[in-house]
Amino acid sequence: MRIVHDWKGLADIDRGAAVALGNFDGVHRGHQQVIALAAKAAGQLKAPLGVISFDPHPRRIFQPDSPSFRLMQPDQQARALAGLGVDISYVLPFTQEFAEMTDREFVVEVLHKGLGVRDVAVGFDISFGKGRTGSPETMARYGEELGFGVSVAQAVGEGNSKFSSTAVREVLRDGHPEIAASILGRPFAIEGMVEHGRQLGRTLGFPTANVDLRDYVLPRFGVYATRTRLPDGREIAGVANIGVNPTIDGEIAPRLEVWLFDFDEDIYDQVIETDLVAFLRDEARFDGLDPMVAQIRTDAAQARALLLPEI
Repeated sequence: MRIVHDWKGLADIDRGAAVALGNFDGVHRGHQQVIALAAKAAGQLKAPLGVISFDPHPRRIFQPDSPSFRLMQPDQQARALAGLGVDISYVLPFTQEFAEMTDREFVVEVLHKGLGVRDVAVGFDISFGKGRTGSPETMARYGEELGFGVSVAQAVGEGNSKFSSTAVREVLRDGHPEIAASILGRPFAIEGMVEHGRQLGRTLGFPTANVDLRDYVLPRFGVYATRTRLPDGREIAGVANIGVNPTIDGEIAPRLEVWLFDFDEDIYDQVIETDLVAFLRDEARFDGLDPMVAQIRTDAAQARALLLPEI
């Protein structure tokens, strides 16, 4: 999969795709429906399959003070899209100038002249252009005028709920990673470089890998059963705390601290990806290290029973 970061002056090889248009944060099952429509068109047209997303996320421009909300980092998104057979990922720079484009300017200048799209697939609730005036209906009119096809994916969901990035964020904040996984089609995962911490966990007998949460949505603070993928492909079961560890003096930014079971290797400065499998309990302040260690041992036993039931 090629990643393209602009829409101006592209080579012929990067133009003429059938594309799915959206933010695609999470690449959840609703997003996958939009991409499937684009893939169908790509097959019929014998065109490359493309996905258009934006960086930074438009919310960062329109709501700069909003809390962290991302469901995945760029590398995670790229892997998810590649796994769906995408040929070209257009990650377009969402600047203030870009935000000032009308819906027509966006379609004409970016989609038609810039990318030369042959078909555009969108979600049923998409809006685009300054003032969010663009809709699936206006996209269809522009497509008819400019000579590209348009297909619209309908809502996908279970019961009365539709799959959406907002829904994933909400259930993560409520401490339900299993529901998030059902919407995403895979576990919600936090990826980041292992940083040096205070070494307290190692001193107490449970060394943790510490990862900054960066711009991720903050899941409910607490303890989770986890699975972590290492750079070499190994997957290690573990137990993690997400939060600020209030028992220990000194303020820290919220972070992931994961204890990998039966593992004692130096992975500092390596990038790991940790799936949140199950929420075990809320983060708590303990009256000293001994009760904290005892609770962590209990948490680890519970996580092992969930993740490694045969042991």
